[in-house]
Amino acid sequence: MRFVRCAAWVMAAGTCLWASAAEAQQRPLVTEDPETIGAGLILVEGGIDSFRDVIFPVSGLQGNLLRFPSLGVSIGISSIAELQIDGGPYQRLAITDRFPAPMAHLVTATGDTTSDVQDLIIATKIRLAPETAGRPAIGIRLATRLPNAGNESGLGRDTMDFHVSALLGKTVESIRVVGNIGVAILTDPTVGGRQNDVMTYGVSLARAVAEGVEVVGEINGHLNLRDQDLPPGTESSGAMRVGGRFTRGTVRLDGAVIIGMTSRDPSFGLTAGFTWVFRGFTLP
Repeated sequence: MRFVRCAAWVMAAGTCLWASAAEAQQRPLVTEDPETIGAGLILVEGGIDSFRDVIFPVSGLQGNLLRFPSLGVSIGISSIAELQIDGGPYQRLAITDRFPAPMAHLVTATGDTTSDVQDLIIATKIRLAPETAGRPAIGIRLATRLPNAGNESGLGRDTMDFHVSALLGKTVESIRVVGNIGVAILTDPTVGGRQNDVMTYGVSLARAVAEGVEVVGEINGHLNLRDQDLPPGTESSGAMRVGGRFTRGTVRLDGAVIIGMTSRDPSFGLTAGFTWVFRGFTLP
C-alpha cells in the first residue's frame, strides 16, 4: 500500500514538472501572496523541515518529525492564474511517546520510528485584481489535500480536506505585507460523512534589507470554532515563522525558525531550502 502511495506521488509530481511552475508559497513562508508567478513561468522549490514534539492526535503518536525533501511546483497557466502542487516523497517520525487515540489500533509501526510519504496538496491561485497605489492586490486560492500518507504509519489520516482563501497583498516602501483569510473543510477520520469547518488565517511581512536580501516573518494557522464534539485532528493550530531569504538571479535560498502557537503544535522547528524560477513554455 505504501508503494502505491509513493508511486502515485512521484507520478503526480513528475507530471507537473514535465508539464512545466512559479511563486508557490514564497518559501520559507506559507501565507500565500495574491500575485501569481506569470504566464509560462515555472517555480520549483525544495527544502528540509525538522520539527520537535509533534503530536498526531488521531494515531496517538508523538515525536520529532523530519521531512526531506519537501517539494513544491507552481505552473503559470496564465498572467493571472497558477497551478500548485506541494508535498514530498518522505517523512520520518522518531517516536518519543504513544498515547490512547481513536485510530491508534491501526498503526502498524512497532519500533521507535515510522515513515511514509507526505500528503499532496493541489491548488489553484487566481489574482482577481492587481495592486494599485490605494488598493492591495486581491486573489483567491482553492486547495485540496490528498490522503497519500496512510493511517498505518500513524502519519496520515486517510481523509481529504478542502481549503478556500481570500488573499491580499500590499507593498509599502521596502515592506511587503500579505494577509490570508478563509475556510477549511476538515474531514473527521473516525466518522464517515462528518466534518469540521475551521477558519484559516495568515499574516506575513517581508522586508528588503539589502540587494537580494529579505527578512521575513509570519503567523499562520487555523482556528476551530466548535465548543464541543470536536473531530480528532481538527483542533486549532498555528505557527510563527521568522527567517530570511537571499536571491541571486533566478535562484533563492531561505531559512526560518518555526515556533508552535498551541499545546498541540510542534514546540520548535527549522526549515531551509531553495527556489528556482525559469521560463517553461510560451502560451499561444
